[in-house]
Amino acid sequence: MADILIMGEMLVEVMRTEEDVQLYEEGTFRGPFPSGAPAIFIDTAARLGCKTAIVGGVGKDDFGKCLLERLRKDGVDCSHVIESEERATGVAFVTYFGDGSRKFIFHMGNTPAVEAKAPAEGDFAKVKFMHIMGCSLMANKDFAQEILKTMHMMVANGTKISFDPNIRKELFTDDSINAVIKQVLDNTSVFLPGVEELLMTMGASTIEEAVEKCFENPKMEVLVLKNGSKGSKVYTRNGLIEVEVYKVEQKDATGAGDCFDGAFIAGLVQGKDVEEAAKMGAAAGALNAAAFGPMEGKISPESVRNMIECNR
Repeated sequence: MADILIMGEMLVEVMRTEEDVQLYEEGTFRGPFPSGAPAIFIDTAARLGCKTAIVGGVGKDDFGKCLLERLRKDGVDCSHVIESEERATGVAFVTYFGDGSRKFIFHMGNTPAVEAKAPAEGDFAKVKFMHIMGCSLMANKDFAQEILKTMHMMVANGTKISFDPNIRKELFTDDSINAVIKQVLDNTSVFLPGVEELLMTMGASTIEEAVEKCFENPKMEVLVLKNGSKGSKVYTRNGLIEVEVYKVEQKDATGAGDCFDGAFIAGLVQGKDVEEAAKMGAAAGALNAAAFGPMEGKISPESVRNMIECNR
């Protein structure tokens, strides 16, 4: 039985090897790497010792093999992953710029990445957290409804919802997504946005106003405001805790926020308080950023613990 469940897109990522090379320009790519924000999240939680499961889809091809072999090796339950004979695994192409921004081209629309259906009632009866990624809600309207269906089923069973808006402007093509996001927010206990995402989802002009609006939701327990190199702020109804980033030689920041999420929720499942869970998140994000590839980095209970201890 899983403690942490996610439902979302599974894809491989093909990445530029250097910064500031546009996707339309001739140049070198590296990959494929197992990826998709939901897959990165759940793999991190699994590597930190949690019982995890993913609901998603891949093609029965080499890219699908790349994903499934990695997730299964790290202990993720993939029994609810579709393996399609007809459609190929989803792919994302990504490039980076010197200012820290990224640009994506997604090939997901006609792939198994957005075709999974909600699991049957009772398949995940004792899940402690279901994590939802905003990019999954934006990938396909029908897929978003399946995620919402799963969310309501989990909430009815006593599962808590954690939510990272993870907004991708390349996928935010329809304002109807706002109603979907509102449904998720209304059921969210742990919210993990970036600064712009917090202001956007709360319709606020200041962080203070947005935080206040968040806690108008009676289900909201924790707001983790992630702010890149500036660290994170963890808000609860009892106060505020600030957690710094851990310094590493950064090779690739892709996936660091998803690793933060996975480690933070893993910490909560394992009984850590929010400060220690946030330190686990910061350590996992740093370890990920120190390696090239979205799901890479030497993330383990030992490496995370060592990084935290060395920075106390």
